[in-house]
Amino acid sequence: MAASLPPPPATQPATDTPAPTKTVIWFPPTATPTPFPTIQITPTPDLRPDLGDILFTDDFSSGDHWSLGQTATSSVALGVKELSIALSEPRVYAYSLRDEPVLNDFYAEITASPTLCRDHDEYGLLLRMTSPSDFYRFSLSCDGQVRLDRLVAGKASSPQPWMQSGAVPPGAPSISRLAVWVYGKEMRFFINDTYQFTVRDPLLPSGNIGVFARSAGENAVTVSFSDLVVRNISK
Repeated sequence: MAASLPPPPATQPATDTPAPTKTVIWFPPTATPTPFPTIQITPTPDLRPDLGDILFTDDFSSGDHWSLGQTATSSVALGVKELSIALSEPRVYAYSLRDEPVLNDFYAEITASPTLCRDHDEYGLLLRMTSPSDFYRFSLSCDGQVRLDRLVAGKASSPQPWMQSGAVPPGAPSISRLAVWVYGKEMRFFINDTYQFTVRDPLLPSGNIGVFARSAGENAVTVSFSDLVVRNISK
């Protein structure tokens, strides 16, 4: 009798080994950015510091404190709230001086309005004037330049020679607001709120304020001044 063979072992179906699952990196590392250097912003210096109370204003409705007059070649007269200097001949210079107060340290602003003016004709402010031979002269020219002259004992010099300025409107008619900050020997000059230059000069420590016009060529010149404001410097 034949012996029966044991049944073959049950076979399991072959299974494939699963491939490893790829790890998803939800927040991949990024390079650390290099910070930009911090820029230090330097504040704009205050070129008109320590402005104090108003010492006086003048709307030129009265000529009580101003030197007025007329010659064959020039006229200094009051208009409607303005003082006008008219020059009818070439190479003529005329000015008007305010007789009070005598100023030491101060800040002053005035509006200048040339109506006839061209080329090197000049107009502007007189500062610390003690006589016709002793003063500073802040000049604007009708071709857009600016300077500071000094007259001491009748000897003239220019602490700031002519320099071109984009703040000076060339020709006429035009309007400019002139300003000067004066403390001790230091004087800072501005036109239409734009800083122009600084001069340090100890020779004339005080004096009166005035206005002027000068015809440099053959043509007539007319300039009006208005709205004078003078402040104390409260150091």
